[in-house]
Amino acid sequence: MQMERLKGRRAIITGAGTGIGRASALRFASEGAQVLVVGRREEKVAETVAMVRQAGGSAVAFAADASVEANVEAMIARCIAEFGGLEVFFANAATAFGGALFKQTAEQWQETYRVNVTAAFLAAKHAGLHMRNHGGGSIIITSSVASLRGNGGDAAYSASKAAVNSLAQTAACELAGTNVRVNAILPGLIETDGMKDLFDAARERGASDKLGRLNPLRRVGQPEEIAAMAAFLASDDGSYVNGQAIAVDGGVSSSHPGKF
Repeated sequence: MQMERLKGRRAIITGAGTGIGRASALRFASEGAQVLVVGRREEKVAETVAMVRQAGGSAVAFAADASVEANVEAMIARCIAEFGGLEVFFANAATAFGGALFKQTAEQWQETYRVNVTAAFLAAKHAGLHMRNHGGGSIIITSSVASLRGNGGDAAYSASKAAVNSLAQTAACELAGTNVRVNAILPGLIETDGMKDLFDAARERGASDKLGRLNPLRRVGQPEEIAAMAAFLASDDGSYVNGQAIAVDGGVSSSHPGKF
């Protein structure tokens, strides 16, 4: 039986040209939402929209950098013009340069924060303002389990995602009494396009079966599993979940990984 938890809701998903964003666009649309699909690469955004429409869903493409304030204002205006409103904003756009602390440049650090933190801030600011004035809504931000403790990612990426967790909490408090909820999802190791090099290298070494073995489920995650959590938070099923950083990681953050 097809769920329609998001029927009648209008959603924006950034970073939706591939991976978690694409999976979320498909999931949201399958549950009845109309989706503005946002990404920097026009051809990838168009592919996602085509996939949504082929599956019978409703979606419109919007190519833009989600860390630019004017673009965020424009995408919200476009969503309202196309669909008549906005109830869900999934700020999923992110980047990770990688590299050791002593090899990262200040410019790389700042760029990581621009994409990961500024984009989330702008989503919370502008979507929160609209939702506050129109009865409420749900803002969801993609973070990472790398935000919780060391050795999960490089310094810039991990620190930026920790900032995202704090943003979700503080934004939820600033929007108190408005029926606007703000939450962060913390994925573990997910098989996305952005992780292709890691997975390809493991397969070349014959070690692909070791990926994800540090978590109690002993496997990697799929973008659809993060999309499922996003759909829950976007729906009324998540109506009492607010200001939270929710790990979706196979349990890797529940313990010291060495014991597995």
